[in-house]
Amino acid sequence: MFNHASFIWGAADILRGTYKQHQYGDVILPFTVLFRLDAVLAPTKEDVLEAIGPTYVDAEPPLAMIRNRTKQAGNEHTYNFFNRSRHTLKTLQGDPDNLEENLRDYVNAFSENVREIFQKYEFEQTISGLAQHDLLLQVLQHFTKANLHPDAVSNEQMGHIFEELIRKFAEASNETAGEHFTPREVIDLMVTLLLHDDEELTTPGIGRDVYDPTAGTGGMLSAAENKIKQFNSEAWVNLLGQEINPASYAICKADMVVKGQPIDNIVLGNTLTNPAFENRTFHYCLSNPPFGVDWKQHRKAVETEHQIAGFAGRFGPGLPRVSDGSLLFLMHLISTMREPSATEENQSAGRAAIVLNGSPLFTGGAGSGESNIRKWVLDNDYLEAIIGLPTDMFYNTGISTYVWVLSKDKAPERRGKVQLIDATGMFVKMRKSVGSKRKELSKENIDKIAGIYRDFTESKHSKIFRTEDFFYRTITVERPLRLNFAFTAERIERVMASKPVAKLPDDDAAALRSALHTRSQRAAGEVSTNKSAFTSELLEVLAEAGLQVKPAVQKAIVTELSERDENGALQTNRVKDPEPDPTLRDTENVPWGQDIHEYLEREVKPFVPDAWIDESKTKEGAEIPFTRHFYEYVPPRPLEEIDRDLDEVLGRIRARLEEVKR
Repeated sequence: MFNHASFIWGAADILRGTYKQHQYGDVILPFTVLFRLDAVLAPTKEDVLEAIGPTYVDAEPPLAMIRNRTKQAGNEHTYNFFNRSRHTLKTLQGDPDNLEENLRDYVNAFSENVREIFQKYEFEQTISGLAQHDLLLQVLQHFTKANLHPDAVSNEQMGHIFEELIRKFAEASNETAGEHFTPREVIDLMVTLLLHDDEELTTPGIGRDVYDPTAGTGGMLSAAENKIKQFNSEAWVNLLGQEINPASYAICKADMVVKGQPIDNIVLGNTLTNPAFENRTFHYCLSNPPFGVDWKQHRKAVETEHQIAGFAGRFGPGLPRVSDGSLLFLMHLISTMREPSATEENQSAGRAAIVLNGSPLFTGGAGSGESNIRKWVLDNDYLEAIIGLPTDMFYNTGISTYVWVLSKDKAPERRGKVQLIDATGMFVKMRKSVGSKRKELSKENIDKIAGIYRDFTESKHSKIFRTEDFFYRTITVERPLRLNFAFTAERIERVMASKPVAKLPDDDAAALRSALHTRSQRAAGEVSTNKSAFTSELLEVLAEAGLQVKPAVQKAIVTELSERDENGALQTNRVKDPEPDPTLRDTENVPWGQDIHEYLEREVKPFVPDAWIDESKTKEGAEIPFTRHFYEYVPPRPLEEIDRDLDEVLGRIRARLEEVKR
């Protein structure tokens, strides 16, 4: 795999000096696709030309007719595309004087579904640029040395080649390669978990739709098809996906065309704002959305769907913070999972697997968008399991990642429950790191993780919880406000700086300041704990100064002349209930099954007897503290052992100092 990729990337030596590093991929990737398609079509070339004949000189021949004629001619493989040029990429090199024109004609001779791929690459401009710099023949000659025929390079190997080329392209461009593809062993694990317990999958001729809303180069779709075919070689698999990156989209579409998939199954576009397969659901859904990517530029469209469509749309449960759109992809994926059907055959409920970082597990407190989304997922019993993967598994990041396994119809023993699997220590080290990827899952690792999932029992690496175990309530604990009141210089300055007082006419403000300072000198630092009496005293001060102020101004003056005082007067509202002190306000997370008032009596009031709960502020939340459930306490070493080690170290230091003195 990597020998092919390295050789192909060697075309960069031809481009160096004429093209900048970040432009290499724009040339190398489409030429790789072109030579792959040329190699795939080689065995059927003559039969296709014969089938087209003179009848379709100015018209596009029907694909069905081409497939039938090539099949009748005894070809083992037939495809949903063709090339009507008499040339191959090798033969057109025999006419270097007309190479540019012939190559352009060759590309335009592809069926319409393939021409669109090269249009996304803006390949005509690439041909012109290479020809202008006398590099076109050299590039063609270089690629001709790479045998990309399916007999030499399988579809799976070709996928690896594309991904390695994209990684090299991303490194040269300073981009994030991990946004385009997922390590194949992680995909293998995800697909293995998805296919678990699908009893219908062994049925001859069974059909399965597989969908990836962040398709990249199509690695997840290809792996899913291969795995399903291993289970049942007679199954038909429909692969569908959407991809936002044009280069990845073109590679994915080319790969799917070669596999014989319908050309409309792969769509270029933004899944969040313009989903390609609305009102359609699938048997299996897979996704590796970009980690921690904000959705600010798509905010208007997403918020509009949330507000107008509500739960009839994709984002009814809530919206995450704009800095991380991972949970938007999770909700989208759930919306595309097939609903269970008790009456129709081959209508198994949808299952999904999605790779996320740690943030969606716990980010956002009760009442936040993230928490509401998690609670909705758990309330609807969609979440089967979460598998914690080792760090350093992905090409662009070393952070912790997690596979969420989802189902629209859980097995009876899993209903109302969630399994957490700690696979963070299950890996083998790579001989040579690739980007940030230093670890990988071996077949044994995948089998072990799948076995833990399948067994569905408690163990060191497996914890099983009820869905409500992840729920909690956040209560707001209030304590009473106690104040004292005084006319002091510092408090008077606060009065004058307050907004209501600052709006007074200059003369009134000056009169107020003078009156307050006069009373301050007379009071000589006297402090009151009686708000009513102090308010009456203030009214006297205002009357003596000839000032009449609105109630809002009066309230602001009293507020600024007060300070918190644990021994001060208890402040009450109109119905004589204590007023809360905002500075003493606190929150507590109460486990779902506990009564909030019993919790207050047991956990709070022994320390603050005057506390109470403001029930109007109670919020429901959900979080999945994955790491906490697998934490193993390691007691510190005995002090005697630590002292002994320190003495040994100090002894060595003293010995070396003595040697220096000598």
